[in-house]
Amino acid sequence: MRALTWHGKHDVRVDTVPDPEILNPRDAILKITSTAICGSDLHLYDGYIPTMKAGDILGHEFMGEVVETGPKSTLKKGQRVVVPFVIACGECYFCGKQQYSACDNSNPADNQDIAPNLWGAAPAGLFGYSHMTGGYPGGQAEYVRVPFSDVGPIVIPDGIEDEKVLFLSDILPTGWMAAENCDIEPGDTVAVWGCGPVGLFGIQSAFVLGAHRVIAIDHFPHRLELAKQMGAEVINFEQTDVYDALMTMTGGIGPDAVMDAVGLESHGLYLDNVVDQIKASTFLGTDRPHALRQAIMACRKGGRVSVPGVYGGFVDKFPFGAVMEKGLTLKTGQTHVQRCLPGLLQAILEEKLDTTFLISDRMSLEEAPKGYAKFKNEQNECTKVVLKPDWAKATA
Repeated sequence: MRALTWHGKHDVRVDTVPDPEILNPRDAILKITSTAICGSDLHLYDGYIPTMKAGDILGHEFMGEVVETGPKSTLKKGQRVVVPFVIACGECYFCGKQQYSACDNSNPADNQDIAPNLWGAAPAGLFGYSHMTGGYPGGQAEYVRVPFSDVGPIVIPDGIEDEKVLFLSDILPTGWMAAENCDIEPGDTVAVWGCGPVGLFGIQSAFVLGAHRVIAIDHFPHRLELAKQMGAEVINFEQTDVYDALMTMTGGIGPDAVMDAVGLESHGLYLDNVVDQIKASTFLGTDRPHALRQAIMACRKGGRVSVPGVYGGFVDKFPFGAVMEKGLTLKTGQTHVQRCLPGLLQAILEEKLDTTFLISDRMSLEEAPKGYAKFKNEQNECTKVVLKPDWAKATA
């Protein structure tokens, strides 16, 4: 089959690779109908995530048709399903608490000598996202093997287009859980750093969950315009001092909750960010957390800090004194997608949530390398790339 494979920093290729096979009775094989490039895929593309190997198949946002099942899979051939990017067994201590991204059984033991040294414990397996999270082939391919297919995938009703439900695989539940982690109360103001896909879904979800005001922070005009169309007030951090603006907009108190949807690759010409970039380029540091530092400093006393943005290593000059002295609550983590799926699918079917506004580019799988380059280098115009393995060429 054809698949998008990783070969190094800014080097992804569409190669011919072996077809996936059933390896476990709970497995299923999908024929991919739609898959997307995620903002966190750019961390792999930029070479920030360790334990990648040449030839690894990328992609953790995908859906498709069931074409083969193991004897213990609950799926049936011909069903259309969306697959969570988090792989979970459904039976361990953590799955029992619906903390699926902490699953103890989906990250193979062969890899569990890596993650504990860096993070203290191994997280769940993820599709197409390094060998620290299982080394599973991803879904930017013609076919994919889905482990524990009796736990994760959700069946899509007939007549619903792929693009309405594709983002159930990751960014919609991630934005939703990020808003849930804000513990929004009536009258609250929520500030969101980053108007990429997760940030925009975080804004949408914050309003649905009852936020009175949402303030969006970015520097790309088109992305700020999308946030404004949702009802958010906006701050362009290249034109305005973010902290001063937030204090002015909240009567000197600060936002009740803040959301860092940026993660480990903050933008902006700030002294701390420049130092972080130098450290990262000289292997003296890993992550660039300027947005997280700024969010913590701006959050009101007793407020909540939600971090859906991906961090992979160690954060330098983390203002933990501000967290403690202001009594902030910090919540983060990979998304427990399986927990969110039924309610979010129903919200889409009832047209309470729209996911299609985000798509800027549709391409064939063969054009995936061009899609990665565009998503990285044209972030104002390119807000989301959807890949169609069946397409011979792009139509957008």
